[in-house]
Amino acid sequence: MLIEELQERSRKCHEFVRKSLLSEKIENKRLRDALKHYFSYWNDFSHPGLFSIACQAVGQRPESMIQPQAAVAMMAAAFDIHDDIVDRSPAKHGYLTVYGKFGEDIALLLGNAFLIDGFTLLGSAASGLPAEREREIFEVIKNGLFEVGNAHALELNLKGRYDVPPEKYMQILEMKSASIEADMHIAAIFGTDSDAATDVMKKCGRTLGTLATLREEFIDVFEPDELNQRVQSEALPIPIMYALQDAKSRGEVKRLLEKGKLTAKDVEKLVGIVFDSEPVNTLRKYMRELAVRNAHLISVIANAEAKALLLKLTASMLEDL
Repeated sequence: MLIEELQERSRKCHEFVRKSLLSEKIENKRLRDALKHYFSYWNDFSHPGLFSIACQAVGQRPESMIQPQAAVAMMAAAFDIHDDIVDRSPAKHGYLTVYGKFGEDIALLLGNAFLIDGFTLLGSAASGLPAEREREIFEVIKNGLFEVGNAHALELNLKGRYDVPPEKYMQILEMKSASIEADMHIAAIFGTDSDAATDVMKKCGRTLGTLATLREEFIDVFEPDELNQRVQSEALPIPIMYALQDAKSRGEVKRLLEKGKLTAKDVEKLVGIVFDSEPVNTLRKYMRELAVRNAHLISVIANAEAKALLLKLTASMLEDL
């Protein structure tokens, strides 16, 4: 139900983005084919969906904010495409990435195209605002993108390591949540001149982003393809980092990881060990505390529909964990 709600809130935005990018003059056939390929699997409803809810939460009609909503979706897509290059990810969730199908050069250029169109569209949308609010929007997006970029740069040092203090990786994951924070913060700036309401959306975005990022870390432990990619080319999922801190589970976890490629049976065994470890229980407790904190923050929102959706989204981050 929540996913369907976010998808519906993102539908017009997706149509706008597709129409906008496909109308650009892209003369290189491989680059145009890469764009069409990306749109064949692009289904980001988190960034535009949360932007829509944040608009409504501060009293604005989301349907009047298609341009800035599309702008944040484009910038998120750019980081998604570039991230696949950094992580050397040929495939995700059963589909070939642009990097996997067309190579590094085309993926880099396509990500740049999304980023350029996103910034241009955001500038156009913000130009009708008072100068102070326009400056604030670009300060938010600049700081958010730099924080996410710094997070990915710091993460490069953790590839292939079993000795990473999980607290260090936690800081990086919290930095990655700046993207969701920026989405909701910008939506609020477009939607209201109330500093108090804007601050609530900013803080809510940071916490929701952190919870969503941590949830993805847990999910990657369950999926053999994703987990093997993480073990071979990226930082280990944070639940595994925490399990490696547990003297009772460390040896068996390392033995499984060092096999080279984990089978479905190996992953099933690893999941059992990781989820039974005490440090991972502490991590789940931290996530519950974040959810409680966010629910308290959301309680001040006047719009009943937006409040209910944000509360449900917060609670959903803990499901099956």
